[in-house]
Amino acid sequence: MERGNFGTKIGVVLATAGSAVGLGNIWRFPYMTGHDGGAAFIVVYLACVLVLGIPGMIAEFVVGRHGAANAARAYTRAGGNKAWGAVGFIGALTSLIILGFYSVIAGWCLQYLFASIMGNINGDAAYVQEYFKKFSSDPIEPVVWTIVFIILTHLVVVRGVRKGIEKVSNILMPTLFILLLVIVVASCTLPDAGKGISFLFKPDFSKIDHQIIFDGLGQAFFSLSLGTACLCTYASYFTRQTNLLKSSMQVALVDTLVAILAGLMIFPAAFSVGVNPDSGPSLIFITLPNVFQQAFTPVLGYIIGILFYALLALAALTSTISMHEIGTSLFFEELHISRPKGAIIETVIAILIGITCSLSCGAVDIKVCGKDFLDFCDFLTSNILLPLGSFTTCILIGWIAPRKMVRDEFTNWGTASVRVYGFWLFLVRFVSPLCIAVVFLHQLGII
Repeated sequence: MERGNFGTKIGVVLATAGSAVGLGNIWRFPYMTGHDGGAAFIVVYLACVLVLGIPGMIAEFVVGRHGAANAARAYTRAGGNKAWGAVGFIGALTSLIILGFYSVIAGWCLQYLFASIMGNINGDAAYVQEYFKKFSSDPIEPVVWTIVFIILTHLVVVRGVRKGIEKVSNILMPTLFILLLVIVVASCTLPDAGKGISFLFKPDFSKIDHQIIFDGLGQAFFSLSLGTACLCTYASYFTRQTNLLKSSMQVALVDTLVAILAGLMIFPAAFSVGVNPDSGPSLIFITLPNVFQQAFTPVLGYIIGILFYALLALAALTSTISMHEIGTSLFFEELHISRPKGAIIETVIAILIGITCSLSCGAVDIKVCGKDFLDFCDFLTSNILLPLGSFTTCILIGWIAPRKMVRDEFTNWGTASVRVYGFWLFLVRFVSPLCIAVVFLHQLGII
């Protein structure tokens, strides 16, 4: 069965960076930066990217490019045993669950984009909060938007790697940056915007403690999509000429740049009207609509609101495309069916998960282990499956896979990055697994 591959170097970077760039860059990184000491946290975060993020990313790249197949088959080939294929299957399952509940929130972004265009989110803070509560608990509307978003994702993936994923990523990522920059400029020119910039970037190194280090490790881990089998799947479409080290650094740079620009978009506007931003869904669906109304003139506030939710929808789409592709490639290769049929299977299952997650947000009482179904899916993937997938990948590449294969993939058969191979291997064998274990234990509240 013929497999596609990425056609250009920029396509590799934009598509892979798109898989990492998502809503977490916008609603989590800026808040953590401001809360954990501003520039001091950014320094800690960058250090965590270097010792955990980039080495872990390259390890998944090695598995993917060597296997040149879906995640399950790639892990089997790297480990030389079918048992290792379970890691790929778990990664595909993880991404499928995330695709389901992530599309619920992405659907909210589409609804808010539509509502912003129609001028329906204008009102005081109490009105905006009530609007979100009423919409998110509605049994019909959020479900419809969730299905719409998953189908949009399907329409991209079904077209294949070059004509679908690469082509769309080459459009979405530059558009995302343009929207970000427009809102950043508007936000940073507001009165008292300097307070927000100072809050974001003024270093307070006295705040650095074990908690900030845990936060930095966690952000580096989740922001770069480690453990989802996404990086492995995309790397299976890399050519032999793709420099894995350089590509990983470029992806990490783009991901971090988007996160920092998101902070410059949010904090100056929030501080100009005296609002201290929170994080998560409440930030983008309750706090920021109110901030935009207060900070800008009515006309400019209307425009910024539309651009902001368009930005969120694009960021979400670049992530869901990669999540969908993981399962699609697995289904069509393992079941020996066409790509469109594999994509349909992934889409149908994701829609079922998405509908259940959406209804659990207030319309229907659906709980698992005492949590709403959406929160349970989030907990299961973030706290257990993702760390498990990334940890086992480091063990596989660091200790199990043939050393010559690992070296050849990392160095492009002795033509690139030869001098840093030993250092990278040391990180993958010892440092990265330790960091992942810390993230795992911290997420569970053990440390």
